Amino acid sequence: MRNVDRGLEVRSEYVDANGGRSVYLTFDDGPHSICTPDVLDVLAEHNVPATFFVIGVYAGDQPELIRRIIAEGHEVANHTMSHPYLSECEPAEVQHEILAASGAIKSACPGASLRYMRAPYGAWTQEVVKTSAMAGLAAVHWSVDPRDWSRPGADTIVDTVMASVRPGAIVLLHDGCPPGELQRDNPRGPREQTVKALSRLIPAMRGRGFTIRPLPQPH
Repeated sequence: MRNVDRGLEVRSEYVDANGGRSVYLTFDDGPHSICTPDVLDVLAEHNVPATFFVIGVYAGDQPELIRRIIAEGHEVANHTMSHPYLSECEPAEVQHEILAASGAIKSACPGASLRYMRAPYGAWTQEVVKTSAMAGLAAVHWSVDPRDWSRPGADTIVDTVMASVRPGAIVLLHDGCPPGELQRDNPRGPREQTVKALSRLIPAMRGRGFTIRPLPQPH
């Protein structure tokens, strides 16, 4: 996880001013034809919401999954069109990546309410934050990262999250892979460890008195 420059207006957590024990589940790099439905099934089983930061090219290829995410009460957010390092992009590229992704999501589901954007790899810059704001999107990072993308095992994912989670935490998980990343030959998809961990994480967090909520209204 990269540290976010304190000078940038990027939210890493949402602490409840009333002292509540809210936490927020977020998923990056989908939708994926196998993993996203599996994640949605676990969320439905436990009746908890999540925010899916989706890649625009995938949203365009699998609009039915975008519609399912929203129909089941979750939120879809912007994770750029093709998942580049935005810190290495020219301003025009940054603008294209963000605006094109929003367009792809809206094409998949015209009723989608887009509120948030997350920079791939957490590569935030002033240009990225400014462009997101111009597109009507609040910049959202994370505060808990079990590095599930590295496939460390479901036990490690669970243990890492539970060691770090606190009221207001934004948990980063993944339901897909960036374009061009090695797709492992697995009939359950590349995120089966994440799915397995999720089915244990939700009861574990509830057992600690946490309430899993949708990301709040940007402000």
